[in-house]
Amino acid sequence: MARLTDTARRLMEFDAKGMASLALWVLRRRDGVPPGATAVPYSGAQTAIMAMWLFAMVVELVGLEIVLRALDAPVALRTAILVIDAYSVLVVLAVIAACITRPHVVSPDELRLRYGAFFDLRIPRALITGVRRVRNFDENGLITVDGDVLALAVASQTTVVVELAEPITAVRPLGARVRVRTVRFYADDPGAVLAALRPAPEPGLEDTAA
Repeated sequence: MARLTDTARRLMEFDAKGMASLALWVLRRRDGVPPGATAVPYSGAQTAIMAMWLFAMVVELVGLEIVLRALDAPVALRTAILVIDAYSVLVVLAVIAACITRPHVVSPDELRLRYGAFFDLRIPRALITGVRRVRNFDENGLITVDGDVLALAVASQTTVVVELAEPITAVRPLGARVRVRTVRFYADDPGAVLAALRPAPEPGLEDTAA
């Protein structure tokens, strides 16, 4: 029962964050990107696909309403179907908005990896021992774990690998906790991630080298 309650709570949180993301999207704002931090978008690989899916859902909603009217279906039935379909459209919009307004973030203290309202992992920069660019097109899910390796994929792709000095705890969307030491994730511009994670030169170092 406690597990079921926790799952329901998480689903309600996803819903609330998704609706909040719609407002941020309209206002052209982003969540959790402090001054001086680098926002790293990851939605580029999926937005076009999700937009086509959304268009198909809207067409289906309108077409079904026309058919039900032609069949003289009861108003109560038509209203129930319309509400369910309209909510489904809103959910897809919320997912798109959440992924756009909640990018990955590189700050002086941490690398924050996210997927919309569903996943949020904070990695202290002090634990990062290596970061490199990859190009994987065969990831098997959105968030997968194999041993101590976590993959956070978009459209079955990952483009950056981060190695850690010691394992950290990642919380999966429905609450399961895993310990991981390597993280693969997708970024629209992996080069920007590598540049942002590159250690800053010590004061005076460049002058000395010159």
